[in-house]
Amino acid sequence: MAGALGHLLSVASLPSVSLGVIPLGAPRGSGWPVESFTMYDDAQVNVELVSAHLTVTQPGEIADYAKAFAELSAIAVYGTQARSLITAAIDALG
Repeated sequence: MAGALGHLLSVASLPSVSLGVIPLGAPRGSGWPVESFTMYDDAQVNVELVSAHLTVTQPGEIADYAKAFAELSAIAVYGTQARSLITAAIDALG
């Protein structure tokens, strides 16, 4: 786990990467998705469920995931704050 967190620190410094970390205890609101999802663009979202992998292409459903992503991004921290949280997690493992 420490290696994966260290890798996050490495890639976070790349110019094309924006890494946000949601701090423990951050208020989540009602729109917090249970499943994980990946948005590639405004045409496709991939959703990982316990028993299946879904590909979402309906514009209305993509809009729902875009809203969830915006809400999650708003409560995340970036830059120095994100690096501090990752470093603290690494330290807690050791």
